[in-house]
Amino acid sequence: MAVFPPAISVSPSYARTYYPLTPLVPSTFAVGRRHSTAVQLQCLGFHGGFDVEQYNHNSRKHWDEFYERHQNKFFKDRHYLEKDWGQYFCDDNSISSNGKIILEAGCGAGNTVFPLMKKYPQFYVHACDFSHHAITLVKSHVNFHEDQMNVFVCNITEDDLCDHITPASLDIATLIFTLSAVCPEKMPTVIQNLKRVLKPNGVVLLRDYAIGDYAQEMLMSKNKVISENFYFRGDGTSSFYFSEDFLSNMFERAGFNTVDVNTYNREIINRSKNITMQRRWIRAVFRRC
Repeated sequence: MAVFPPAISVSPSYARTYYPLTPLVPSTFAVGRRHSTAVQLQCLGFHGGFDVEQYNHNSRKHWDEFYERHQNKFFKDRHYLEKDWGQYFCDDNSISSNGKIILEAGCGAGNTVFPLMKKYPQFYVHACDFSHHAITLVKSHVNFHEDQMNVFVCNITEDDLCDHITPASLDIATLIFTLSAVCPEKMPTVIQNLKRVLKPNGVVLLRDYAIGDYAQEMLMSKNKVISENFYFRGDGTSSFYFSEDFLSNMFERAGFNTVDVNTYNREIINRSKNITMQRRWIRAVFRRC
């Protein structure tokens, strides 16, 4: 369920330059394109326009196919999380995590949880994904330890996390390129689901796609729109692109305080293809009231 753009190999033909963030406004689809979009959605199993329940049903199939096809080789391990959020993982700015309990919602093949467990061996980790194949990959990982991990299949848009995790027991929940794969109508349900298993003052750490990302522009140019800022890919998976206000307002309405939210911009140049890609991600921390 967790989603991240394909890894980009850096070679002498690539140059990376960092610039101050500048607003990018996505272009708007012409009304005349809506018919072709409906036809494309039908090809992916959506009939009579976009149906939320049918989308949720088909989405599991598409992600199972994704992980069956790519196994654990599509995403790189996310070693940058300690740099971004070390203060939440550690106690008193030390390496000790004092036995914190975390949940990785949308764990995919484990590219978040295994680097964290290596860095913080005192963690107890809950990890879930609604792809059965992804969970199989996690459990077959060489660093999977059943006494330190509770790994289970769960559709966090429908299934109650309290069936697998003690209510109000988590210090941290992570959403790493997960919420963008959820239908926007179901996002508030996901947040409430996380809230039930978080301790008071527990935090949600989120990293995901931001409006104006190069991948969004490509999907727009190919008329892959489902709804505003929500798109489908050729393999049937989907992606939502967030603004800071949209994300903060949604969490605050669910009873969280916004601790931090910012948008990160990176320009990637492929000199061999003469392509400049503006990649944009959003990072946020929300604390349960």
